[in-house]
Amino acid sequence: MSRPGAVIRRDGLPDGRRPGLVRIHEGGQRIACEVWELPATAFGSFVDLVAAPLAIGKVALDDGRWVNGFVCEAAGVEGAADITACGGWRAWLAASTT
Repeated sequence: MSRPGAVIRRDGLPDGRRPGLVRIHEGGQRIACEVWELPATAFGSFVDLVAAPLAIGKVALDDGRWVNGFVCEAAGVEGAADITACGGWRAWLAASTT
């Protein structure tokens, strides 16, 4: 697990199956995230599978690295539940099923 270095807000998207990560200036916090490795040769075909409102963008980690990661268009989280306080998507899933 790693943590984004920028202040972000994580929302449960209205479909209930995916989180949306939005970098904000105030009111967010650092949350747990997973860092995966993907061969450069597979990156283009992977990105083609990413459905809106998610996108691939740069995410700052606590250790100073900027990595490609899932981000969300601001419009995609309108009306979504703010799940930032849970600390991460897996934690929110665990809390929402108990």
